[in-house]
Formats: sequence, structure tokens, C-alpha cells
Amino acid sequence: MPDSSPARRLVSADVQADDTQFETTLRPRRLDEFTGQPKLKEILAIAIEAAKQRGEAMDHVLLIGPPGLGKTTLANIIAQELEAAFDLTSGPMLQKKVDLTGILSALKGRQVFFVDEIHRLLPDVEEVLYSALEDFRIDIVIGQGPGARTHSLPIQTFTAVGATTRQGLLSAPLRGRFGLVLYLKHYEVEEMTQIVERAARILGVPVDDDAAAEIARRSRGTPRIGNRLLRRVRDYAQVRAGGHITIEVARTALDLLDVDPWGLDEIDQKIMLTILEKYAGGPVGLNTIAASTDEEPDTIEEVYEPYLMQLGFLDRTPRGRMATDRAFSYFKIDRRRPFDPQAPLF
Repeated sequence: MPDSSPARRLVSADVQADDTQFETTLRPRRLDEFTGQPKLKEILAIAIEAAKQRGEAMDHVLLIGPPGLGKTTLANIIAQELEAAFDLTSGPMLQKKVDLTGILSALKGRQVFFVDEIHRLLPDVEEVLYSALEDFRIDIVIGQGPGARTHSLPIQTFTAVGATTRQGLLSAPLRGRFGLVLYLKHYEVEEMTQIVERAARILGVPVDDDAAAEIARRSRGTPRIGNRLLRRVRDYAQVRAGGHITIEVARTALDLLDVDPWGLDEIDQKIMLTILEKYAGGPVGLNTIAASTDEEPDTIEEVYEPYLMQLGFLDRTPRGRMATDRAFSYFKIDRRRPFDPQAPLF
């Protein structure tokens, strides 16, 4: 059975150890190769061209959206389009002021500096970034006590690209220093199909159009998940179907992996069936669901519920969680049917 822990779920949008190698290979290099997010792409294209014409660093960019939608890819693309050097780090890696000061002082002119998970910067480290973003300088305190003085060190003009999945955790002063604040949305099935087909061409995997669409439909609108499912289906096709991915091969492989037609895995289904069958659709409290499914409340709320709500299967109400009519229909459960304590739930 596939590992269903949050960190190793096949349909998790978070990066996993075996994703890194393939993402580097599959990552688009230019803006015109990037599929989807049309409005965001147009805004970036204009900003990039304007900066190139002026010969200046581009405005700082803040990318906001769920994991797996291409924030790191877009940061790389911005550097490629600007023909500028690229450096990256992440909020959790910058534990001390000196860590960030050293990086900023070494930046080259018009370089792109990418900070992933920027909402996780420590407050004192974040303060160092304020003057760098606004005035292209860093303030260094020399000495201690009454004799301490602040020395302002100029740095090269650069373009900062911040990425966050939790915009609510960003401080207002930090957010206000980004000239472009752009939101990434989940991809439509047609866009995901193009992404899957492009990845298949790069990997050298023959895939039928309807098979690519089937993988796309089960990818939760997330390229990282689509690429991961494609790799798993490729393995199945290689061993059981001569390497060619047809619609039948795709469906059989994905069903074997417990990824249903809407991208729900075993845990998603377990949560929904608990609410639908055991509690007649709710309302039911989060802690009660957690106890019934043997999952942590925080994990249910942060990992599983967002996609179920996105599908329109689940509502959060003041009285608790409630399944929608759409959920009853999808799971083929009669809302009026009485609960049978002898019937297996899963």
C-alpha cells in the first residue's frame, strides 16, 4: 500500500526527495514555455521588458500561492529573461542577521535573489531585508553598548523574488516593499493536460491525448502532482504495457495507486466517508473527525480539508464540518439512509 503519511502522500503538493531531480529536468526555462497563469505571465512579461529597456533591476516580486504551482520555476524564469545571475535561499535557512547580510553584500548588479518560504524569516533577520529592498543598503551595527554605532553599507541593485504559501503570516512592512504582488491559482484540466504532455515528451514517454487528460484530472490542478503521477504511470506502463500510456493503462495505474478520478486518495476518502456515513453529513467537530479517522486535527485542517473544500465537498461552519450535496452525490450515498453500525466504513 502506498505511504499515506502527509509528507509522503502521492497527491501531496509539497516537494518530496524524489521530485528534485525530475523537476530540474522538466522546469520551463522561458516565460513562453510556462503553461497557464496567463494574467500573471503578461504582468511579468511587461515588467521584465521594461526593466531590460531601462537597463535597471526589475521591481521586487512577491509570489503567493499553494505549493507545487511553479513559484520557484517563475523565479528562475525571471532571471533567465533578465539575463541576470540567480541566487536562492529560504526563510528557515536564514537563522542570523549575518547569514542574510553576507548574501546581500555579495549580490551582483541586477541579480535575481529568490527567498522561498519568506514568511518564515525571523523578525530580526527580516528587518535586515527592509533597507536592502527599499534603499539597496544594509545597516551594520559596530560595537556594543553606548559606543555602538550603525554603519550603512551600500549594495548592488537587485531584484528580490519572495515566495510564500501563507500570505497571512507575512508582516505588512515586508509585503509593502514588493512592487509586484502576484497570485498563482490552481490550473485548469486543459492546462494540466498540456503540462503532462510536455513532461511526457521530455521524458520520452509515449502517451495518448486522453491518457494525458486522465492524469491531469487527477492532479489536483498542481503541476508537481501531475509530474509525479506521470512518473508512476510511466513505471506501470513500462512493466505492464510495453511502455505506452493509453487511457486504460493510465486509469488502471492510478486506481492501483489509490488516486481516484478527482485526485482523492485513501485518506481523503476516509475523512469524507466518516462525515457522510458515520455522522450523516454533519455538522461534526474537527476533533471528532480526527478521533474517528486516527489523524491529527491540525493535519486534517491544514493538509486534507483545503482540497475537499476546493472541490465543494466540505463546508466549515460555526457548528462544525458539513458535507455538501455534491459530496453525497459523488460518493453515491443517500442522505436519508440511516446509519448501519455493522456496515464497514472503509
